[in-house]
Amino acid sequence: MNRRLNPVMFAGTGSDVGKSVIATAFCRILRQDGYSPAPFKAQNMALNSYATPQGLEIGRAQAVQAEAAGIPCHTDMNPLLLKPQSDHTSQVVLNGRVIGNRDAWDYFRREGREELRKEVFAAYDRLAARYNPIVMEGAGSLAEINLRDSDLVNVPMARYAGADIILVGDIDRGGVFASVYGSLMLLDESDRKMVKGIIINKFRGDMRLFYEGRRMLEDLCGIPVLGVVPYYHDIHIEEEDSVSLAAKSAEAGRGKVNVAVVLLRHISNFTDFNALEQDPRVHLFYSNNVTEIAKADIIILPGSKSTLDDLYELRRNGVCQAILRARRQGSSVLGICGGYQMMGRTITDPHHTEGELETMPGLGLLPTVTTMLPEKVTRQVRFSFDDGGQADMQGYEIHMGTTVAAQGEAMTPLTRLESGQADGCIVDDKCMGTYIHGILDNPAFVERLLAPHAARFAVEAAPFDYAAFKERQYDLLADHIRKNVDINKLYEILKP
Repeated sequence: MNRRLNPVMFAGTGSDVGKSVIATAFCRILRQDGYSPAPFKAQNMALNSYATPQGLEIGRAQAVQAEAAGIPCHTDMNPLLLKPQSDHTSQVVLNGRVIGNRDAWDYFRREGREELRKEVFAAYDRLAARYNPIVMEGAGSLAEINLRDSDLVNVPMARYAGADIILVGDIDRGGVFASVYGSLMLLDESDRKMVKGIIINKFRGDMRLFYEGRRMLEDLCGIPVLGVVPYYHDIHIEEEDSVSLAAKSAEAGRGKVNVAVVLLRHISNFTDFNALEQDPRVHLFYSNNVTEIAKADIIILPGSKSTLDDLYELRRNGVCQAILRARRQGSSVLGICGGYQMMGRTITDPHHTEGELETMPGLGLLPTVTTMLPEKVTRQVRFSFDDGGQADMQGYEIHMGTTVAAQGEAMTPLTRLESGQADGCIVDDKCMGTYIHGILDNPAFVERLLAPHAARFAVEAAPFDYAAFKERQYDLLADHIRKNVDINKLYEILKP
């Protein structure tokens, strides 16, 4: 039996319609059904990134999709990553390495696009030689006609790969008939023929109410609606965008440790907190409100794509002073990556790596100084506490800059890498910082962080196993999609 399938691209009628989650689901479904899938997104724009085993950088969404597929992530899964630095500029990461900063006008002009196109095509070819099928993800809308000539990620990529396109529409935002039909009609006729099916996502209410709408959409478009996927609340898949973070309530959790993650304008790698958020002993929320931060037992300063700019804003809006007051009153403070840098005495940027600001005073909670450097550190790490123990915890680093003891000060490392290199700084069990993303995925570290506040626990609870939790979520997501999408019809579409 021929087990090979055509590649499939999940493209959208717009941004945030659920393409990433649908692609994640099919990575898991295809794996469950005996295939060897791999995810691919030619170009991703996100502040959430991840370090591959080779120490290179990709979008976090493709790392999650690779995890669902049961394979190690690789830069070939996301050869181009754009990390926004302002409304107009982004850091450009090609094949896992920074190649510079570009403003939107320069980046999307035709000059130089063919070189980038060759790179993403080559990455796809390498990936397709190792895995089948490739589960591709589009970006934004399938029908961005003003960017058609410079598009690297939607129809031109699908055409190169010979992929069948499945169009995903979001019914929750309204206008799903217009967005689906309009997206198709804006395509050239030859491109329209590549779209083989439609999935309606985020449906709320009684599914029977959309039965006639489904038939009408098929008649309008001449393409089968493969499924209508209900909105879910009880499946937890890591999110790519930070738009929903502020909606998480600061209402104090009874019998729980209240953890406030400081909501930065340029917050990055907020998936650092997913494991802690699911821990039954913890109530976690995001805020830059000084009153809400005062309610926290633990305050976490997260990573930032623009550390000095975010530090300036925290000083301006009073959050820095609120953190210092909370620390004096017994709250714990943990900094991760950019947050770790902010906790020191000063941050300097002599090379203007981040922008025009050359120096900013930090919170002064750690006896450290940080110098921003043009070179980015990206690597996966294994580590232990700085006590000579076995390096049985793991995480990853993605940062620009180096942090050392302030003049005349000594700093005690928080952890020690498998290589013997020291990481981070700890003042006491309620004040510490680290460069390691994913540190909160390790139960041993979480236990140490929560220990000073254990008296708040309503009941004794075992350490939370986040790795096992994530595996269950991928299986639950796959089950949810199988119940609501015609998988057999999709397999018919994908047969060569």
